[in-house]
Amino acid sequence: MLDYDVEAARYDATRGGVPRARSAARAILALVPERARTLLDVGCGTGLLTELLIRPGLRVFGVDSSPNMAQMAAGRLGAGLVLGNCHRLPFADDSLDAVSAVWLLHLLPDAPSVVAECARVLRPGGLFVTTVDKDAGHGMDSDVEELLAPFRARKAYDAAPRVLAVASEHGLRRVGEARFTGHGQGRSPAGTAGDVARGYYSSALALDDEQSDVLVSRLSRLPDPEVPRADPVYRLLALRKEG
Repeated sequence: MLDYDVEAARYDATRGGVPRARSAARAILALVPERARTLLDVGCGTGLLTELLIRPGLRVFGVDSSPNMAQMAAGRLGAGLVLGNCHRLPFADDSLDAVSAVWLLHLLPDAPSVVAECARVLRPGGLFVTTVDKDAGHGMDSDVEELLAPFRARKAYDAAPRVLAVASEHGLRRVGEARFTGHGQGRSPAGTAGDVARGYYSSALALDDEQSDVLVSRLSRLPDPEVPRADPVYRLLALRKEG
């Protein structure tokens, strides 16, 4: 996994910035009912997305374990920012109306424990909103994705069936979903080759050093190496806590 303390300074600029965050925020808020009064964004990173979730009557918190990410988020969220671990959220049982986890579960081999923790802090009737199948959002229509496909891990950490099965064990039932465009996240051959070389896809691709070198070489030979392919379309699931 990337060192997010190191990534913090460049994170927003390399992840689609405000357009991507705004697209995600609109989709999340369309799922969160107007009656919700509190929302926790788990793995909030720099707080760029989290800040956009604030609306009248909704108190928004963000939690992240990276000190550098949290420092940036504090400038956007103020007292709503909490430095903490997604495996043990610093909130009481049954205390929140909504929890979001966007672009998080795909990074975590122990994603089921995080889903369980999000369920713990939700009150009965509360809503958990999370991205699933993140890497599948890029589709298979581009030459870049065609080269990545053979190296994909067999079961993504955030695969929708896996998330839904764990959610069900913790009293969460699917009540809706949405999709949104990851503006600025289309992959170029050159950019993807660089990311593979520096281990960016370690949670998504099963690669040894030799395979990594081969993949980088193949990506580097694709036409229009600096041209990003189509932006991905991400999937959100909305899960309500029963009881």
